[in-house]
Amino acid sequence: MQTSATTTSVHGRIDRVRSAPTPAQLATGLLFAVALGVTLLFVQGPLVHDSLHTVRHTAGIACH
Repeated sequence: MQTSATTTSVHGRIDRVRSAPTPAQLATGLLFAVALGVTLLFVQGPLVHDSLHTVRHTAGIACH
């Protein structure tokens, strides 16, 4: 079996697997990013922060 250099090159393999994201994938990624941003915004609240602080101490993590 003999193959040509163009079919076995890295460039050819990269081009074969490269694809553009579909609109559904873009929407999912954007939704995930927004949800993560909103979550991180509200996690800074005192109640959640204190809860996480207690969990860290319970797990034996010294945070201060």
